[in-house]
Amino acid sequence: MIDYRIEVGDAHTHRFQVTMRVASPQPGQTLSLPVWIPGSYLVREFARHLSPIEATQGGQPVAVTPVDKCTWRVGNAGRGALTLRYEVYAFDTSVRTAFLDARRGFFNGTSLFLKAEGFEDQPQRVKITGLPKGWRVATALPAVKVNALGWGDYAAPNYDALIDHPVELGTFWHGEFTVRGVRHEFVVAGATDDFDGQRLLDDTRRICEAQIAFWHGRRKVPFDHYVFMLNVVDDGYGGLEHRQSTALICGRRDLPRTGRALNKDSYTTLLGLISHEYFHTWNVKRLKPVEFAPYDYTQENFTRMLWFFEGFTSYYDDQFLLRTGLIDAPTYLKLLSKTINQVLSTPGRLAYSVGQASFDAWTRYYRQDENTANATVSYYTKGSLVALALDLTLRQLPATVEGGQSPNLDGVMLRLWKLGRAITQADVAQALADEAGQVPPAQVFSAPASLDVLGRWRALLDAWTEGCDDLPLPALLRSQGVDWHTQAGSLPQRLGARIGERSGAQQVLAVMHGSVAEQMGLSTGDELLALGEWRIKRADDLAQWHDASRAQPLLVSRDQRVLTLTLPVLSATGGDTVVLTVANTPVDAQALTRRAAWLKA
Repeated sequence: MIDYRIEVGDAHTHRFQVTMRVASPQPGQTLSLPVWIPGSYLVREFARHLSPIEATQGGQPVAVTPVDKCTWRVGNAGRGALTLRYEVYAFDTSVRTAFLDARRGFFNGTSLFLKAEGFEDQPQRVKITGLPKGWRVATALPAVKVNALGWGDYAAPNYDALIDHPVELGTFWHGEFTVRGVRHEFVVAGATDDFDGQRLLDDTRRICEAQIAFWHGRRKVPFDHYVFMLNVVDDGYGGLEHRQSTALICGRRDLPRTGRALNKDSYTTLLGLISHEYFHTWNVKRLKPVEFAPYDYTQENFTRMLWFFEGFTSYYDDQFLLRTGLIDAPTYLKLLSKTINQVLSTPGRLAYSVGQASFDAWTRYYRQDENTANATVSYYTKGSLVALALDLTLRQLPATVEGGQSPNLDGVMLRLWKLGRAITQADVAQALADEAGQVPPAQVFSAPASLDVLGRWRALLDAWTEGCDDLPLPALLRSQGVDWHTQAGSLPQRLGARIGERSGAQQVLAVMHGSVAEQMGLSTGDELLALGEWRIKRADDLAQWHDASRAQPLLVSRDQRVLTLTLPVLSATGGDTVVLTVANTPVDAQALTRRAAWLKA
């Protein structure tokens, strides 16, 4: 067994104190710390936050020698237990690492727990103690012996499990509910006194009930405890999935508050985040790509299937808000329109497939700059549209004799879940073919007639995930009785530039490849000074002073030098925004039936 002791000395120094004990170390025992955390695809070099490691064996100090950036080897002073002591600097408020101050503590095991090589499959035990007075502990780690505040001993069956259970510390709000025998805790740090915790708890319960029923029907759930950990800040958004918990972050204005009007859009975004991370409990934590079985914590783990594990989860997160009645169909279509517009405004989609974007997540998506929109496409948004296209394609097919209803993506997900193992893209194609029982509709995808059912579904999936053509969404949505409208985009959208306020000035944040902005010579970082004879100070000034009938001089500041560019006469189209609505014109009865099933009317 490997033992760890976590303590807080002086919280103002933002350092956790860690003591690790290896009862029967190997000669020249090797230790390592992960360089990345599963679910966040960037090498973060967590070892940079460790203090020098001190080691003793048999009461005598022994040398600790670095082997590489994340590995150490311990010399032998004799027989007996090996004890290691080190500190971890923790001052990152994100969900990915560790944080500690006088108000709150939080950590992921990937930031704190050294791995004793050769003992990773043995039981691991953690004692959490020495916390500030009144602080509580929240974690899904199985408790062995703890007090009323949660201080004490926790255990994990192996190192993988140990580092997949984040820990929240502090004086947080706490609520809980039970679904199908699974105790769900919800802890919230940093909320205002008028936070309506019961509303958030009730809405989260509905999501959990629906997703457990989706994955398990009436069967037993493979875990008995789950913890939502929400850190509330002035402005923030994000989440990271774990096998029995999730770490979340949101802005204070996103929360429901007693006696105050609810910001429906931001609260819906928060519920969508909760739904997304909870769905990951199955899709990526248990049903995972073969490249993640097992994880290699010392380097990047490449897969071309993040479009499935993140993209399909992004499709289902809002679907479950719709299915539970937390949003209505018009709101759902509005959210779907937003996703479609995000993808269509990304020139990178025409050059980089969503499969390649998945593979390049480590170097492109997680290292974003002003050129990211030209250099890749989001496997979250484009992946969710692949899920949408597949779902609507399946729903066009006639009902199967076996199921009595049209095939759909739900059936595909459950077929993959029942495999009980890590999956490949070939498994997804097989599940599509089995669910459909027939070839894809010819109007959706045309494949050589020589291919069998599986071959055609494999070809369709490859075309949509490894190709760069836009998906046939307008036709697919019309088949469900949903209209695809376009309306003129804003002036920056028609220009092909992203413009925002920086240091009190309107500045170009990004220029889209092939756009009018690129052709007229605009560059990222340009400060917009004036259009024609009018000064640009506010966000709407560019549109306010724009004369659509003629070219105009545009003054910009670049590296403190004033330049004059020419804003040409713009086309009436370009940068159009897609708006989805329930069709008002008559649609056939089959489309009405499909729409009712898809939008759960």
